[in-house]
Amino acid sequence: MRLILRPLYKLYETLLFRHVRNAPMPQHIAIIMDGNRRYARMLGLPRTYYGHHIATEKLRQILRWVWELDIKYLTLYAFSTENFRRPPDEVEALMRLAEKKFLELATDKDIHKNRVKIKAIGRLNLLPKHVREAINRAQEATAEYGDRVLQIAIGYGGRAEMVDAFRQIASLVKMGRIDISDIDEDLINQYLYTSETPDPDLIIRTSGEERLSGFLLWQSAYSELYFADIYFPAFRKIDFLRAIRSYQQRQRRFGR
Repeated sequence: MRLILRPLYKLYETLLFRHVRNAPMPQHIAIIMDGNRRYARMLGLPRTYYGHHIATEKLRQILRWVWELDIKYLTLYAFSTENFRRPPDEVEALMRLAEKKFLELATDKDIHKNRVKIKAIGRLNLLPKHVREAINRAQEATAEYGDRVLQIAIGYGGRAEMVDAFRQIASLVKMGRIDISDIDEDLINQYLYTSETPDPDLIIRTSGEERLSGFLLWQSAYSELYFADIYFPAFRKIDFLRAIRSYQQRQRRFGR
């Protein structure tokens, strides 16, 4: 049955791509990559973190989809501050995987061909030294680029981000460098991890869960949300295009 339906899916994907490409496009998409462990359990894999290995290959596909549609900013929720509470062997395996992938990004031909700037956001000081060094390699190798931006949230928490921003601002007030009356949304934006990127137009979460789980809490005030009932490793181009189509069908008033 799947073999019979495959040509129909491909035709539908092609038609959907053409439709989406000719409508207003989000310039910043953020993705909560959820369901990796459940996907591994579904396949009967001996370790649930094997699902994360499969997910990293999905990222390559998503990058190609984003570039095909000329979307400039992509932010991925890779590892939260709460994820450090997982079993130590799982955290260690995920950290080794993160190191490997950041080192690959530093030399990836497609990353350099498309002039993609790599940026990690979060409490990076919580990460092991070998992961921080790999992140620095990727960021330094792409620092001069800006045609596209791949932002990876690792060791990230939305509340932690706001706490860190408020601490920096409070320190400046204490030193007399700014006045309390100077504090507004623009100033707070300058001290968030995402200060160099616009707020996401569209946030996609996979796995069927319908919550942000602390992801970009400040920045998502006017983001459109799309929840896909499919585990991230199984996320298809059709699912991605449907999310964008849903975004394009909405009227964005921003409170007006």
